[in-house]
Amino acid sequence: EFLTGAFGVALFLMLMILLLQFNSFYSAFLILFAVVMSTAGVFIGLIVTAQPFGIVMSGVGVIALAGIVVNNNIILIDTFDFLKTKTSNIREAIIKTGAQRLRPVLLTTTTTVLGLLPMVTMTNVDFISREITRGSPDTQWWVQLSTAIVFGLLFATFLTLVVTPSALMFRENIKNWYKNKISS
Repeated sequence: EFLTGAFGVALFLMLMILLLQFNSFYSAFLILFAVVMSTAGVFIGLIVTAQPFGIVMSGVGVIALAGIVVNNNIILIDTFDFLKTKTSNIREAIIKTGAQRLRPVLLTTTTTVLGLLPMVTMTNVDFISREITRGSPDTQWWVQLSTAIVFGLLFATFLTLVVTPSALMFRENIKNWYKNKISS
């Protein structure tokens, strides 16, 4: 119950900050949509790894995931907002945004996933005795949290790189359709 409330409060605070930053309900809701949809990746990951949804650790993983997903979408939409003022064509601005922000988004995802992979696979490296163990009791505590972040982030990266630019183009298509309908 506490984590559900904390997630709701976190989403509300993110919405307020995003509205102040972008001055656009569409951009703010697009970013929050990616956060909410990234939870689908969390559930897919838990199903694939046959783990139960632990409210505490998976919930904390979802909240931590939200911060990464918001960051990736902010850099994408902020770059788009900048480039649409520099180009005459919105489609060109979207393509340039994708080209410029592909590397930062993929690097964030790759480093996070690779950093959490030992926790997901329950691998423990003891540097003192120089042993690598798998499935030790001290790694089992973090498995759900790391699995939630890894699979949620992989799913959210797809959303960020494919769905977010598509939604930005969808908004432009709706604007053009509405202008044509009014002018005719």
